Amino acid sequence: MITVIGSGLTGPLLAISLVQRGFRVQIYERRPDMRRVRMNAGRSINLAISTRGIHALQEAGLWESMRRIIVPMKGRMMHSPTGELTFQPYGKDETEVINSISRADLNAALMDAAEAQGVAIHFEERCTGYDLKTGAVRLLNEATGRETALESNIVIGTDGAASAVRLEMQKSGRFNFSQQYLDYGYKELTIPAGPNGKHRLEPNALHIWPRGSHMLIALPNIDGTFACILFLPFEGAEGFTSLDTASKIRRFFETRFPDAVPMMPELTENFLANPTGAMVTIKCFPWHVDGKVLLLGDAAHAIVPFFGQGMNCAFEDCTCLLELLDRNGADWPKVFTEFEDARKANADAIADLALENFVEMRDRVADPRFLFKKKVELALEAKYPRLFVPKYAMVTFHRVPYSVALSRGRIQDRLLAELCDPIERLEELDWGKAEMLIHRELTPLENL
Repeated sequence: MITVIGSGLTGPLLAISLVQRGFRVQIYERRPDMRRVRMNAGRSINLAISTRGIHALQEAGLWESMRRIIVPMKGRMMHSPTGELTFQPYGKDETEVINSISRADLNAALMDAAEAQGVAIHFEERCTGYDLKTGAVRLLNEATGRETALESNIVIGTDGAASAVRLEMQKSGRFNFSQQYLDYGYKELTIPAGPNGKHRLEPNALHIWPRGSHMLIALPNIDGTFACILFLPFEGAEGFTSLDTASKIRRFFETRFPDAVPMMPELTENFLANPTGAMVTIKCFPWHVDGKVLLLGDAAHAIVPFFGQGMNCAFEDCTCLLELLDRNGADWPKVFTEFEDARKANADAIADLALENFVEMRDRVADPRFLFKKKVELALEAKYPRLFVPKYAMVTFHRVPYSVALSRGRIQDRLLAELCDPIERLEELDWGKAEMLIHRELTPLENL
């Protein structure tokens, strides 16, 4: 029996794939069944699913059924303070898109699929500990207060950034752990659907209002609404702690995001009612103990959301673990060790990339020089598609290891600076120098 702790996104997907390989799996979840109990407002942040996550769903036979709940986004739509719109495509063509999906809709679909495969999901069962010697999981029923000890051959913790399984592993000694909170928080807001359920903004784009020290984004939903997320410092004159009255909130939005205000009739009510979330990067090691217990997804490597890769990275964890299981059979110590070796450096890399992308989205996407470099980047990719692949594309549209995308991206950033700094227009690009630098510094992507 394999016991999975946590029925968020990763737990059910992993359980489905394990059952498909002949294992018996059960899931224990501390929350009530979200399909039957209304979620708290402000805790349903939209996600952007891309190549890595799609591949994992395809491997489990689930992707086609998910298409009905996604909205493709072809690029960023930038909103200036005066209302001008600028579209920045994500990729070199219309096949390179990311897909907006409601976390709640995806979670419900994955739990439905897991139960259809015979996975038992036990709700309101909080993991309060794990005995590393006996393999017993301690559970507390949130409704009745009943405590139980559950024996299990294998325990996999997919219980998120506040993982109870990881906390128990931390007590074992020689466990490395670090967490870094951003001094920024986030709050979820909504742009309701327009007349006849139509989107009030371009539906096939991720909308961004970049304002230096703060940022508003909006992702489309299939029902015509947009899920908005406001990122602000916690402290300061324009921080969450200062925006504590309806008049202050209204004035702030009318000054900073004037074109968004008319589309948000319940802005102040939502702002005051919805919680302010925190964002943390968690790194730890080791991820397993004696082939008995494993951390996976956010439990092992929580990241901030600014590359849209938290879910995609966790789903790719599933892909990697399952490939190793198929190769080695149920030799769990070997599988867990090789999984950790394969994923640790990549999880650390995407954590660093996500922090870097926060600065890019907040501060740089409206900078003319940054936009010019992006134009040159796409031109270089068009001419050298096997050699020069933008960092964003490597992370989002390829399954290149994150660590390779990080190191190769830094090389390409250096090449871009050398090629772009002396010029103002694409027509001035020294293509001879570009070819020499690219062939000298980069190897074909498929060779990696």
